[in-house]
Order: sequence, then C-alpha cells, then structure tokens
Amino acid sequence: MRIVAGAWRGRALTAPGGTATRPTADRVRQALFDMLLHAPWAGRVAVEDAVVLDLFAGTGALGLEALSRGAARATFVEHDRAALAALRRNVAACRAEDRARVTAGDVLALGPGEAAGLVFLDPPYGQDLVPRAVARLAAVGRLAAGALVIAETGREETPLLAELGMEPLADRVHGAARIWVWRATG
Repeated sequence: MRIVAGAWRGRALTAPGGTATRPTADRVRQALFDMLLHAPWAGRVAVEDAVVLDLFAGTGALGLEALSRGAARATFVEHDRAALAALRRNVAACRAEDRARVTAGDVLALGPGEAAGLVFLDPPYGQDLVPRAVARLAAVGRLAAGALVIAETGREETPLLAELGMEPLADRVHGAARIWVWRATG
C-alpha cells in the first residue's frame, strides 16, 4: 500500500496484520481522488488547504493521501491499538506530525473541535456506523458548511443520510466496497 499522488507519492504505508483493519486499496483511493478532482461539485478546492477528518482511520491512508495532495491538516480517529500503531508509524514516515493529529478513541464519542470540510469514514462493514458517525459530527459541530463526506461501505449497504441534512452527490462500486459522497447542507 502506497500514497498514490502528491508530495509523498510512492511512500509506502504499513498496515497491521490480521483482518481487523481493512485499508482502502490504492486503486480505490486513486479513483476517489480522481473523482473529487474532476467532479463539478468538488475540484482542487475540495482537497487543497482542506481541514480533514479521517474517521475509523485504520492506517490513515485516506487522510494521508489528502495531506499529500495539499490538505492543510488532518485529524485521524481510530480505536484499535494495532491500527493506531500503524497509523502513527505512517504519519511519522510521511513526516506529517505538524499537520496531523492522531486521536485514540471511539468515533461515536468524538467531542467538539475544528469543523472539517473533507470527512472520510471507513467503518467496519454492516454495522450502520456511517449515519451514526455523521449525526455525531453534526451534533458536536465538526462538519463545516458544505463539507464533503465520503464513506466506504460494503457493496450492498445503503446509508440513509438525507434526514441528517446530507445531499447525495455520487456513489461508485469498487469490488466488495462502495464509495459514497455527500455534501452537508445544514
């Protein structure tokens, strides 16, 4: 697994052993960031200078990819010890400590903090965690106006976020995964 593009292109990322962490594949990250770059509802401004939240961060591949492509700063939230160790190693390998904050904890208990304009959610599949996490972010003021919220779910999952003030923008299937993109309208 490597950073796909930007300042750290080609930088190898580590992942913990076992199946508890499911890193987003390089090709899926490439497709996602290409979509963001070329979509009429996003473009370069969606990533460059963005404040990023990478939730259920695992290895941190999504947030580090955003930082590599010019995001201002990123907060990574993960609770698994092995994933946290890999995440911290990956942040250090990219020398991103000055732009990255790693938080050990439960996404659903996340407290108030800086509102993000770009949010990545990559929770365990099949647990309906995306709507619960988005509701928590909204409740504690962590979603900037017009924020893009991007989630990876299992192919058959359909997170319902309209009730949470989220406008659907895109969804794409990549093997067993489905990538969803919404804009916060509230």
